[in-house]
Amino acid sequence: MAKKKDVHQECKRIGDRFVRWTIPRKNILDLLIRTQQHLTAKEIYAALLPLNPSMELTTIYRTLELLDKSGLIRKIYAGDGQARFEYKRADHAHHHLICTACGKILNYRDFEEEGMALVRKTEEILIRKHGFLIKDHDIEFLGLCENCRPGGIRPAIPGRLRRPLVIKERP
Repeated sequence: MAKKKDVHQECKRIGDRFVRWTIPRKNILDLLIRTQQHLTAKEIYAALLPLNPSMELTTIYRTLELLDKSGLIRKIYAGDGQARFEYKRADHAHHHLICTACGKILNYRDFEEEGMALVRKTEEILIRKHGFLIKDHDIEFLGLCENCRPGGIRPAIPGRLRRPLVIKERP
């Protein structure tokens, strides 16, 4: 869990990106820093309403859009049709497993070194091939969680249904 000083450090780091660094903006960022959950705008509103009873849901939506555009938070589209938000930790790269039935989101960090090596190689190929300046990436695996899967049980590791992805450099 993040400490209170983390919010203040973020405020200083990005202070010049906003006209005003308001209390609702600080509260929203603080909540996202402190939680490990992926929260909807309505969940954020419900959590912060006791701190600021005059705050409106539209303030939450506008602030989330602003924080997302500034690169401080990440918007994740879950299978339940609701956008969810998480604090974008620079030292905490991970990907997501998203259940398309219930919207559950799991952070995925297994095979981090191998996965990041593949991502870096892919980025290098895309830069060379398309001249595209890559600033960030999101990797999301969509499927059914253990609870939503038919039978609700974890299956044995299935055989490959598709050919594995092979990235080749062009000569």
